[in-house]
Amino acid sequence: MNHRYVLMVLGLALSACGPADVSTEKSFEYPETRTVDHIDTYHGADVADPYRWLEDDVRESEAVRNWVGTQNEVTFAYLDNIEERDIVGKRLTELWDFERFSAPVKEAGRYYYSYNDGLLNQNLIFTQTGLEDEPKLLIDPNTWSDDGTVALATYFPSPDARHVAYLVQDGGSDWRSAKIINVETGEVLDDELDWLKFTGLSWSSDGSGFYYSRYPETNDETKFQSLNMNQSVYFHVLGTAQADDRLIYASPGDPEWGFSAEVSDDGAHLVITIWKGTDARYQIVHQNLSDDEAEPNYLIEGFDNDYSFIGNVGDELYFRTNHDAPRNRLIAIDVKNPDPANWREVIPEIEDVLDGVSLVGDKIVADYMRDAQTIVKIFDLDGIYAGPVNLPGIGTAAGFNGKLGDPETFFIYTSFDTPTTVNRLNVETGKATVFRQPKVDFDPEDYVVKQVFYESKDGTRVPMFISHHVDVQLDGRTPTMLYGYGGFNISQTPVFSITRLAWMEMGGVYAVANLRGGGEYGEEWHQAGTKLNKQNVFDDFIAAAEYLIEAGYTNPSKLAIFGGSNGGLLVGAVTNQRPDLFGAAIPAVGVMDMLRFHKFTAGRFWVDDYGSSDSPEEFEALYAYSPYHNAREGTVYPAILVTTADTDDRVVPGHSFKYAAVMQKAQAGDAPVLIRIETRAGHGSGKPTEMIIEEYTDRWAFLAENLDMRLPEGYGR
Repeated sequence: MNHRYVLMVLGLALSACGPADVSTEKSFEYPETRTVDHIDTYHGADVADPYRWLEDDVRESEAVRNWVGTQNEVTFAYLDNIEERDIVGKRLTELWDFERFSAPVKEAGRYYYSYNDGLLNQNLIFTQTGLEDEPKLLIDPNTWSDDGTVALATYFPSPDARHVAYLVQDGGSDWRSAKIINVETGEVLDDELDWLKFTGLSWSSDGSGFYYSRYPETNDETKFQSLNMNQSVYFHVLGTAQADDRLIYASPGDPEWGFSAEVSDDGAHLVITIWKGTDARYQIVHQNLSDDEAEPNYLIEGFDNDYSFIGNVGDELYFRTNHDAPRNRLIAIDVKNPDPANWREVIPEIEDVLDGVSLVGDKIVADYMRDAQTIVKIFDLDGIYAGPVNLPGIGTAAGFNGKLGDPETFFIYTSFDTPTTVNRLNVETGKATVFRQPKVDFDPEDYVVKQVFYESKDGTRVPMFISHHVDVQLDGRTPTMLYGYGGFNISQTPVFSITRLAWMEMGGVYAVANLRGGGEYGEEWHQAGTKLNKQNVFDDFIAAAEYLIEAGYTNPSKLAIFGGSNGGLLVGAVTNQRPDLFGAAIPAVGVMDMLRFHKFTAGRFWVDDYGSSDSPEEFEALYAYSPYHNAREGTVYPAILVTTADTDDRVVPGHSFKYAAVMQKAQAGDAPVLIRIETRAGHGSGKPTEMIIEEYTDRWAFLAENLDMRLPEGYGR
């Protein structure tokens, strides 16, 4: 669904022992970072911001560019001297070199899928008229730039199978441009649409054009840092200029609103989902497309609940919602009788979380989360249970795209020890068969995957997945990496990753904690980790670390924590709160200044989850854990490798720049505090394969060095 695609952010207890020897003098020389006398006043409290100048856009500021250069010099000089770095990189490259396929998407009898033969920087898009026919290369993003940093973000086949519209991103930016290719001839049309961000594309039923959302044009000086306001929905007709596109919907009096437009599969309905932030609370606007005189009108008004459009049967629109159901249910709304009293419950709420729903064939395919693992059920269109879809074990299943009348759908299944496998599902019988299975250079039988439950500080029961090689000796000294996210209703379910496999091959334990703030147990679990409750997330992560130590997996000197974006915030906050508990920390593209995050690009959307320093009460909570503001000089911190990109326009790199600077100044121990700054990489989406391998090589080498990790005999040889 387009809106789901778009939304695709204290008290300190110290023990006597720490991960590094206490030193009265710093043994690591960092570049000098100048400070400024800048103070902001929040609700009567003066807050210093000595590194405010590092917020300036690197594209516009020579001073920031110079700082980035000197920091990278120090970081890469350190990484170059790590003995294990080359062998880790070599093995990562070997593991990465395998064929990968996405689940096929079907339109008008034609299939589309992405493919990578192993080490291509960007995936290719192929199409075929039948599953047994010869595939045809349709889009090759690897030809778009020499360094692989211009990427295909996503693509949208037209319902008549004549064209594919696709979104291009440059240097990892969230900004997109749209182009259209003729499927038969491979010709790229002259049409080009710009100023697109946080949008999908949805074709009209006749394939003459598509609906999309865009922001007003801005200038190069503010493009990558300014707040995004006044998004509007337009319709583009093929073969015309963007300037001629027809405005479909806007709300000028509500500049913070965003819009996602989707046409129903039968072409009769336009559903516009209105959103304000990352929290799934939507208003719904409907337009009858079969009536040329019809105008868009509210179907659901008020940002009270999640209403995710699933599809329609005639005039009934199906929505997955948490209205009166914090773990979600499926309802049908008759557009001719839309009063809530007339809503029809199709699938009621149960104990498991209803995560995804598809209408395929004459069935409903519903995937649920049970303790952060996927289970799949099939229902008739009236909600009568028809049977399960059997899955291999502890893992994640996703996909199930299709239309009413389709006899089949495809889905992927993955787990920590199972590479992402494409399966074909007969929706009538419920039988799933393997369609494409990758061949990776490892034996899944050599790995253990299990789930444990532990108690957080307040007694809350929290699940955690733990994976490792069967030969690992769990003697309390095993290098262990704990990963977490804990926010934005995003669930951490079991998935396969070459980088995590490489870590486990190196002899490490990999643990993923399902923290509050995620969606693993529905909206109540999510809300328990937001705003004034955010400390619960950090407490859950700290408790996960303590469990791994108490259960005999590892000890503080061998324990690393890792997380990105909101997970980078998590790592930064927990490192400040419990520096004694970890031997190393890798906060990636993190939100580190919690008082100013909402002043840049997409930051204002995160107020739903974090709160805002504009509120006196929320300011106190944010200030108490903000990583940038809670570094304490004279503290022995673990080894820290901050990673970001100078072109990240989602979590602007100033967050990581300021955090690295203040932590370098605060560090009283011998462990390094470094920052690795990538160029043309953005927040991570669209990053070329070569760049990903290099980045993870440096991360794992850093951990090997600072956790005193001994690679298994013969590793990488």
